[in-house]
Amino acid sequence: MAWFSKKDWNVVAIIFERKDLFQVNGNRAKGGHAEKVRDGARNHDRTIFWAVFDQKGGFLEGEPGRGGRHVDSGTLKKLTAELQRIPRIREILSQLESGKTGMVAGPLEWDGYPAAG
Repeated sequence: MAWFSKKDWNVVAIIFERKDLFQVNGNRAKGGHAEKVRDGARNHDRTIFWAVFDQKGGFLEGEPGRGGRHVDSGTLKKLTAELQRIPRIREILSQLESGKTGMVAGPLEWDGYPAAG
């Protein structure tokens, strides 16, 4: 058993607020705490998608969450495909990677929301 974990993760959760607004929550966590943060994002009832990134922005793991039932399959598919390229996600990851903050949250600015109507 290793005494020190080398995990230093940025965990991002896309949370359903309403059909045309998702929240992005980002957390930087290290060691055993990193797994707890990941599991919290994974198990949150309104998480549409969760992802884990390393400190260089590399995708480590992620998948749709329980909150995916709140959005149509096309929106979820588009979000999954574009996640790493969405400017707001890149911005949050950059803030976490800088080490100046351990938590960042805000609305997801994205052109993939379903059309009103």
